[in-house]
Amino acid sequence: MSVSRTERLLNLLIALLNTRYGLRRSELREKVYHDTSGNDVAFGRMFERDKNDLRAMGFEVETLTDLGWSEDDPATTRYRIGKESSRLPDVQLGPEEWTVLLLASQLWERAALGTAAQSALRKLQASGRLAEVELPAGVQPRIKPAGQAFDDIVAAMHARHPVSFTYLAGSTGKEEERSVEPWGLGSRFGQWYLMGYDRGRNAARHFRLSRFTSAVTTLSREQYVPPANFSIRAELDRLPELPLRTAVVDVRQGRLLALRSRAVEGAHHQAPGRPADGDDRVVVEYRDPEVLAEELASYGPDALAVEPAELVGAVRRRLQAAARFSASPVPVYSFPDARARTARKGTSEDQLKRMLQLVPFLVHNQGLHIQDVAKHFGVTRDELEADLRILICSGLPEGYPDDLLDIQWEDDHVFITQDLDLKKPVRFTVAEACALLTGLETLNGLPDLPGGGALESVTLKLLAAAGEEGLRAASIAGPQVAPADAATHATVRQAIGTGAQLHLTYLSPQRDAVIERDVDPLRLYSLDNTWYFEAWCHLVDGLRNFRLDRVQDVRPNGRAATVHGPPEGGVPAKLFTANDDDTTVTVQLTRQGRGLADDYYAERTAELPDGGLVAQLTFGNTAWLPMFVAQHGGSARILAPAGLADAARDWLAASLDRYAG
Repeated sequence: MSVSRTERLLNLLIALLNTRYGLRRSELREKVYHDTSGNDVAFGRMFERDKNDLRAMGFEVETLTDLGWSEDDPATTRYRIGKESSRLPDVQLGPEEWTVLLLASQLWERAALGTAAQSALRKLQASGRLAEVELPAGVQPRIKPAGQAFDDIVAAMHARHPVSFTYLAGSTGKEEERSVEPWGLGSRFGQWYLMGYDRGRNAARHFRLSRFTSAVTTLSREQYVPPANFSIRAELDRLPELPLRTAVVDVRQGRLLALRSRAVEGAHHQAPGRPADGDDRVVVEYRDPEVLAEELASYGPDALAVEPAELVGAVRRRLQAAARFSASPVPVYSFPDARARTARKGTSEDQLKRMLQLVPFLVHNQGLHIQDVAKHFGVTRDELEADLRILICSGLPEGYPDDLLDIQWEDDHVFITQDLDLKKPVRFTVAEACALLTGLETLNGLPDLPGGGALESVTLKLLAAAGEEGLRAASIAGPQVAPADAATHATVRQAIGTGAQLHLTYLSPQRDAVIERDVDPLRLYSLDNTWYFEAWCHLVDGLRNFRLDRVQDVRPNGRAATVHGPPEGGVPAKLFTANDDDTTVTVQLTRQGRGLADDYYAERTAELPDGGLVAQLTFGNTAWLPMFVAQHGGSARILAPAGLADAARDWLAASLDRYAG
């Protein structure tokens, strides 16, 4: 991270905020940049880049000229930032409104919108204290974005850059290069869709992200203008659901209870030939062949897609891609020395955004302990002190001591006495407005949402505060989070609230068996519209996560749940809980599949030149990892332990042998 660049941006911002007449480029060069190099071209590029960075953070840099003069003349052009135009308007929220807002901000499990949601929430908290609220007992809905492609498209859409990618066309079954101006991104029928202008076909088109067969490339040198008043939710509401079709699958006898449970009883089929010895022929319903192909590929030699041909080809393509990737040369990589989960590398812009939230927060929360401040911003004490040291050296160009920010923390309690009029948070960026407003819209339909009209009232307040950026939130639409298993959801939620123990009959795909157990439920959470509950399982004497749609029966057993304290890990809940005897597995992920490192809570990661990465993950049960490799069809491979890597290659070879036969 370039400290000097952070200081420069901060001092440029303070200078432009505290001038009414505006400052010429020559004045800024001398007083803020202290540049005496004489290289006008290099300085001009630096200044333009800094202006763009400030605009991306929510500051409108105004360009002023004297009457009759052109903006092209640097000698007569002045720059300033209007204080009121850059500030977030005051937003007063009651306890119930804070409750739904906290739920909305926690929806984005990860990805860029998760960071943006937390940033937006801190801006709202900066102008006043967060009301003491209590979230609904044990309920935590979340949105799981569709991998790295989601982040890349959102970033390009907000910057209004076109994108290109390779796409498996549903009409032809062929991979095609597409160049698209992204207008909106939304979830429908359990799938994420991109809608935009297809330049190759000169028409608006929609694309399922599950059919992307390459990473997304942003055409950063090009711009486009989206249609006015575009709403992705309105467009997706007009999208017809894929027709329900049937597939014929041969399944190894005694295997795959989860797939067999979905078999259509008495269904007739005209599939050629007979199943091999040891196989049963079943018919299952599906809508999207790519979704079913991902599942069938993971089953390896235990399942053979027979019909239709489109599905057979999709499974074979995934297995072949996984086999090629698993057989490719091992890249050169090295992990960081510290055994800690690698966070995204900080930038000067990240640090400046944090400091601009820090100043108004300190103004309204004088005397907080420095550790509490660091915790609030999700940084270490050392990182916070680095921010504070930059702040106390920043101020008006060539000003007096009173023209510098004044912050003290010598006794570990932080006070600010000179804020240089930075006491109000910056207005929302497009990403921040989208993250919160899309989150609030997604909460519609969540059972027992607190506050009745609180969801509508806080949405209206945020729309008013966000202004034009809030209108662009219509470009993103989250999935419906209402649970499909309403009765099971209600039983588990009531047990969490009353502290009751539950008797559970559960279909475990990893064990391929139906198992009964007694559990102490701790919390409910979702990934999109798939709901889970975390519980202490007395059968294994440990924490486990259970999918509601795999629960065959659940009821209170008449005993009180054992008190285990609050769930570990805070928010968000984790699908995988590490134990001391877990196996550490090294995997290589392509740029398309790098989001899996976050999904499985990587301990360490090493970046690769092609945009992929190598990650170390921990698993309690490694027997299913060959299924993991097959499922992701060339986006993931196992590097170590060698025995697991060999097992995955054998699994893929056996799977492909069935299709070759």
